[in-house]
Amino acid sequence: MKKKRDIPAFFTEDEMGDMPAMISVSDMPEMTERITIPEKVPILTLKNTVLFPGVTLPISVSTARSKVLLEDAERGDKIIAVVSQKDAEVSEPKKDDIYTRGVLAKVIRVFELPNGSTMAVIQANHKVDVLVAEEEPYLSGEAFYCNAETISDEANFENLVNGIREMSMNIISEAQLPQEASFALKNIKQSEQLLNFVCTNLNITVEGKQELLEMQDLTERADEALIILSEEYQSVIVRREIQDKVKEGIDEQQREYFLNQQLKTIQDELGGNPNQAEIENMKARAKGKKWSKEIAEVFNKEINRLSRTNPQMAEYHVQRNYLETLLDLPFGEYTKDNYNLKKASRTLDSDHFGLEKVKERILEHLAVLKLKGNMKSPIICLYGPPGVGKTSLGRSIAKSLNRQYIRMSLGGMRDEAEVKGHRKTYIGAMPGRIIQSIKRVKSSNPVFILDEIDKISRDSHGDPSSTMLEVLDPEQNFEFTDNYLDVPYDLSKVMFIATANSLSTIQPALRDRMEIIELTGYTVEEKIEIAKRHILPKQLEEHGLKKNHIKLSKKQWQFIIESYTAESGVRGLEKKTAKLVRQLVKRIAIDNKKVEKLDQNLIVEYLGHPIFEKDESESNEVAGVVTGLAWTQIGGDILMIESSFSKGNGKISMTGNLGDIMKESVQIAFNYIKSNAQKLGVKEELLSKNDFYIHVPQGAIPKDGPSAGITMLTSLISLLRQKRVKKDLAMTGEITLRGKVLPVGGIKEKILAAKRSGIKEIILCKKNRKDIEEIEDRYLKGLKFHFVDKMSEVLEIAITNQDVEDKKDLG
Repeated sequence: MKKKRDIPAFFTEDEMGDMPAMISVSDMPEMTERITIPEKVPILTLKNTVLFPGVTLPISVSTARSKVLLEDAERGDKIIAVVSQKDAEVSEPKKDDIYTRGVLAKVIRVFELPNGSTMAVIQANHKVDVLVAEEEPYLSGEAFYCNAETISDEANFENLVNGIREMSMNIISEAQLPQEASFALKNIKQSEQLLNFVCTNLNITVEGKQELLEMQDLTERADEALIILSEEYQSVIVRREIQDKVKEGIDEQQREYFLNQQLKTIQDELGGNPNQAEIENMKARAKGKKWSKEIAEVFNKEINRLSRTNPQMAEYHVQRNYLETLLDLPFGEYTKDNYNLKKASRTLDSDHFGLEKVKERILEHLAVLKLKGNMKSPIICLYGPPGVGKTSLGRSIAKSLNRQYIRMSLGGMRDEAEVKGHRKTYIGAMPGRIIQSIKRVKSSNPVFILDEIDKISRDSHGDPSSTMLEVLDPEQNFEFTDNYLDVPYDLSKVMFIATANSLSTIQPALRDRMEIIELTGYTVEEKIEIAKRHILPKQLEEHGLKKNHIKLSKKQWQFIIESYTAESGVRGLEKKTAKLVRQLVKRIAIDNKKVEKLDQNLIVEYLGHPIFEKDESESNEVAGVVTGLAWTQIGGDILMIESSFSKGNGKISMTGNLGDIMKESVQIAFNYIKSNAQKLGVKEELLSKNDFYIHVPQGAIPKDGPSAGITMLTSLISLLRQKRVKKDLAMTGEITLRGKVLPVGGIKEKILAAKRSGIKEIILCKKNRKDIEEIEDRYLKGLKFHFVDKMSEVLEIAITNQDVEDKKDLG
């Protein structure tokens, strides 16, 4: 008997993975007689091929169920049914995922590969129909022999098989496949066996092979197989000719040129644009867009230009990117607003403590939307010190409205192209950040946060703040034109919310387009509630702790707030809370036990010694010392004013890093005293024979603003009269040369600073009464207000009749 040897033929993917398995052929075994079918047959599924009768096939399996199937078969009678899957992506096929017609096969050998997968050699017998009875631990059921295959035209069948043999060998030769494949074809003697071997290896889909398997007439199967082989042969010839043409015009060192020429030759042979499918896909997507007639005309014009452009040209990719951007933008696509005002109110309240004015404004907007159904979105500017929740409030607004959320930081932006994009003719051109953000969220009515709008810069590249005028004008932004798009885009439904720490640096025209909503600082009581409700739970979750790991009383929170933070917002408080939680995590990790309830000593151990001491108004034992109130970008603060004198000729000096406005306030106060010395009970010679000094402590901190006029005047009068200023009293206001008291701003922040410092009484201009009435009563508890119109009223309230200790002689 001739010795058999394995000869590699074509490659096919194994039924359970991506590893290719090579069909092993050795003279091809004789078509075997029918064998007895067991009552219950294991059913092995193939993914990417179909097994025909009489073919021996090595397969590689990687799933557990297939390994178990082969192991059971090898231990048993080695008889299995082999069928193909309808969908190769299904990893564990069920009854409905397989074809019911396959072959009965015998497991010749099973062995393990070094990579952990299992290799099996199976030999197909005859065609069978399978009926799945069980799906676990693998598919199994009954198998029934099909009717015997017939040959309708014996002579024609032999001619067809000879043609198949010759065509297969021609393909092997033209495609330059290994000659062992040709040797295998020559060694198959039986016509039926040769036909089945070639059908198993045809370069067609599983569905196509299954159709061939189910043909009962072998003449018909051979005829169809020959047609397929002829088409494959023509394809191989064309590919070979293309390669030959390309090789003629290139040298070995020009690989890039080789690839381009090959693509060009393929395009010439096909007689059309290989990117036509992509263009047709774009046209199909355009049919579903809700854009205007103008934009539709622009798109059609540009897509026609793209179809005429050579894909190898740089302009092709520029044009394609532009069209992709147009198609990706959500023209006329909106999310549905949530008009449930009660739910929206609950959402805002749960995310933010306080901020009643802002919440009220959002609910107003929702109410109008609910009644009218449509309106131009307002341009809101949340203005206040850092850390009060301006940016996070925007996210809550988006959540309450059920809209998409976008945040765009404007800090340091100095190129107007970042807002309006570049002309698409430039290399690397792209839309501005406004259009890019809307493209990303796929909605034309998001909540759009313009963060730090007061920090936009300008240089030689342009003025972005001027570019923002079109974006933030409800009368213009319904047809906002990005330089890259060059077609109008409707931004009128976008709810823009800007944030700013200072209004003075915002361009006036831009400020005029926005509705300013001021967010003032938080009281200690509000900070305690925010820390308990939001900051601590968030930090515990981020550090992997549970709620019961740490508990702080209101007194402890107050100690942390007053001793380690000095701000209007809660950003610093959040940092300190995070440090406290980290220290706690460290202790839990080291000691492996739950920390006991924190006390003040443990807080100091974790956070270090207190950084700040509670601001206290100065003692009134010294003449010329007055407590003023000031507004800063981080909230309110008290401002101590000190006056002194020495022999001289009536000059006045100022120290403490004062700005121009505060220096002018000192000059106005001093001139007012000179003009009204007799009326104020001051001897004129005292003013001419002494030099006066006004100092504001903490000289490293710049101080400026129209709030210290009455404080400067009171300090000088207290010094000249050598009378004490009333204890626990603070004041704020500006004066004129006629002694009239003028109103100032930042009242709430100044009142919070006064409460922190233990102030009991505050002097304000009468016109600031309206500001007090807008403040909630809880902020005013424990404070007494004096509303004045003239400087004489201030002096009457502020300066006592008690002489100071160690009264000094003014000469």
